[in-house]
Amino acid sequence: MNVVIYARYSSDTQREESITAQIRACTDYAAQKGYNVVKVYTDEARSAMTDNRPRFMQMIQDIKHNFVKADVVLVHKLDRFARNRYDSAFYRRELRKANVKLESVLEHLDDSPESVLLESLIEGMAEYYSKNLAREVNKGMRETALQAKHCGGRPPLGYDVDKDKKYITNEEETQAVRTIFNMYAEDHGYKNIMDTLNNQGYKTKMGRPFSKNGLHEILRNKKYIGIYTFNRSASKSPDGTRNSHRNKENDEIIELPDACQRLYPQKFFGRCKKKWTVIKENTPAAGTKAKWCIFFRALFTAVNAT
Repeated sequence: MNVVIYARYSSDTQREESITAQIRACTDYAAQKGYNVVKVYTDEARSAMTDNRPRFMQMIQDIKHNFVKADVVLVHKLDRFARNRYDSAFYRRELRKANVKLESVLEHLDDSPESVLLESLIEGMAEYYSKNLAREVNKGMRETALQAKHCGGRPPLGYDVDKDKKYITNEEETQAVRTIFNMYAEDHGYKNIMDTLNNQGYKTKMGRPFSKNGLHEILRNKKYIGIYTFNRSASKSPDGTRNSHRNKENDEIIELPDACQRLYPQKFFGRCKKKWTVIKENTPAAGTKAKWCIFFRALFTAVNAT
């Protein structure tokens, strides 16, 4: 019987060896059962709460289109396959359509009614664990945020983080930040600002040339006028994607005035924000929307006048 092995771990805090351990356990199990391992798929630092896992999707497509001849997908535990009940049911169905079974090394389930119930309980507990863990992590991050401390990820351009997780200024990067705000306030376009920064040798926090999206995020970041912000960007959609330009409701956002060292005067930041708002309102989409509003208002007035 031919099998493919799927292994994954969900975050950078887990060691890479965990995948090696999963593969070893699956390989030993396959040898005991007399299975022939034909391929191994692994996803590193990927959550099973979504199907946004490149190698997982590649495995499904390979099986679906018969690129890989397999009878079983073998995982160390069922939560390696999915921690979302919808994804689990959907991709199990894809496997069944290809006459491929899902098998777990540690959870020995068959086709009996009792196994179906136990399997549902296992999947429900896995999803509960992930969501509860996310809630507890968010609770801890909010407490850190209320102390105006860094909550993870890269600090904004112009700031570094000290040993106490407090924001401190990075003098070299600060010059780039002030150049961005000054030029934008003087009506320079993004391209001109990017060319100036790149010609002067400035780089982003990741050491790359500046982009329009990067400038947009800098120009709307209130930390530069001393206001610490947390939990601003909208949550991920059900498919695991996030639109960083969308904000959460105001009552969900933490803002602490005078909690960061200011890199730019507030009055000039306000001028930049106002300019950005004017540009946004005058985009083609906004103009089209306004024209339709005028049209329907005129139509409504004409109808009422008859």
